[in-house]
Amino acid sequence: MSSFPCLVRFVSGSGQVRYSLGERLVDRYLEFVAGRCRPDTLRAVAFDLKAFFAVTGQDPAAVTAAGVFEFLAAQRGDRRVVRLADRESGLSARTIARRLSSVSGLYACLVAGGDTPVRAGPVPRGLMTGRQGGTMRSRMAPLVRVPRTLPRVLAPEEADRLVGALRTHRDRAMVLGMLLAGLRRCEVLGLRFEHVQVADRRTGSACTSCTFRAPAPTRCRCCYATAGPAPWWSIYGSCPC
Repeated sequence: MSSFPCLVRFVSGSGQVRYSLGERLVDRYLEFVAGRCRPDTLRAVAFDLKAFFAVTGQDPAAVTAAGVFEFLAAQRGDRRVVRLADRESGLSARTIARRLSSVSGLYACLVAGGDTPVRAGPVPRGLMTGRQGGTMRSRMAPLVRVPRTLPRVLAPEEADRLVGALRTHRDRAMVLGMLLAGLRRCEVLGLRFEHVQVADRRTGSACTSCTFRAPAPTRCRCCYATAGPAPWWSIYGSCPC
């Protein structure tokens, strides 16, 4: 355990990038994550677990809730120096919440396996408040309050760079539907060919979580055309101007 946590990146026999921290239980969980998540997610989980165990300095089976609170305090850093953007110090609340999620996932896997000394995860779901009534979830405050910021509007130059980076006509049609017609993500995924009125340059939408929206004019800077019958996502930009 003297080298734990020591993050090692290596390539498996199948040519896949893998990570190891030098502890059997943690490495087994990283193998589990590698089999069901994308490489970027695997790398993030490996770094999150390394940061957690570097602060606690304990064996995974010996970590308690006190170690989790110690980790939270270390991630927030020096409270005397704060950022002007969110009035917080240390790492951002989103980063801390993601690291707690990685740790919680590790212990959920260990508990579900049933072949380890771990019988319950050390990461609390939240802190009890003095609120009376309601469900248990409503009476608990989260360990980390993640700010719900409003989306930032893209400048025309940024929108052009985004569309230019897309590789397929399908992706361009999906992004332009959101950019020029104001469609939500779920509405784009629920689009059918009959919702797209190419001749009138109008688009309607429907999805399982939203009510049907009446066809709305597309606010585009050029005209779009399609030749012959084709699914909606095959429509691609062509400016005759």
